[in-house]
Amino acid sequence: MLIQEAIASYLEYLRVQKASSPHTLRAYEVDLTHWAESLSNIQGIQDLRSLGNRIESVDLRSYLAQLHENHQRSSVCRRLSAIRSFLKFLRNRRWIQRDFSILIPTPHAQRDLPRFFKIEEMRELVEAPDLQTRLGRRDRALFEILYGCGLRVSEAVGLNRADVDLKQGWVKVMGKGSQERMVPFGDPARKALENYFEDFPDRVPDAPVFVNFTGNRLSSRSVARILNKHLLRIASAKTLSPHGMRHSFATHLLVAGADLRTIQEMLGHVSLSTTQRYTHVDLGTLLDHYQGSHPLNRSRKR
Repeated sequence: MLIQEAIASYLEYLRVQKASSPHTLRAYEVDLTHWAESLSNIQGIQDLRSLGNRIESVDLRSYLAQLHENHQRSSVCRRLSAIRSFLKFLRNRRWIQRDFSILIPTPHAQRDLPRFFKIEEMRELVEAPDLQTRLGRRDRALFEILYGCGLRVSEAVGLNRADVDLKQGWVKVMGKGSQERMVPFGDPARKALENYFEDFPDRVPDAPVFVNFTGNRLSSRSVARILNKHLLRIASAKTLSPHGMRHSFATHLLVAGADLRTIQEMLGHVSLSTTQRYTHVDLGTLLDHYQGSHPLNRSRKR
């Protein structure tokens, strides 16, 4: 079997058995195809028999070392993860007899803190769209949901009308790995959605919530363009990704007193350590909360 054929089988396995997102599938396809092309161009290896018999750990180390010259450490870690998962898949299928990647340690990934907005900056951004226009009302509703619910951009654009319960203030979200969760939203988001839905009355339940000017579902790239357009109109004039709105949501909840476990549930994280990386509390805010919350400090003020 050719390596490219095996990659296609692996991607199909991820799509069907693991319910991987389109973004994950694209990333794995790019990473594995690049590695397969490297094997073919440098060592003439194109099939699984040659892959299993001729490749050693040192060959994979050499490939990763070359990547380090032009790629960030996080990209190298992701590519190694993709190759490891692929080789494990091949061995489980008994298409190769050994996994030569297990002896290679994973490089420590860089932990750069994603950009997030302060509460005042976030309020200015959410209120930036012009509510006198149809698309402005859509953008306001979109920002209220992204920030008010802490959704991934893929989750927001994937919402259907049946997923939104305006009366109860809940939205049903399909997260990573087809994990469903319910996330509450407040009155500002409800009002923004009601105003926006007036422009699209009598929609069928499976119709997308957020659409473009032609009535088709918004894409993740469209959301990024919408966000950048409104960022240019506000006084802070900072850059922020749609994912940064999710980080801002988590941080502001934590500052307001929400516990990490609750934030974890709303974000749809499997691991609490992932949630911790999503929150950013400056030292001044942390000190204020410590002084006002620790029992010894409170007792001494009396």
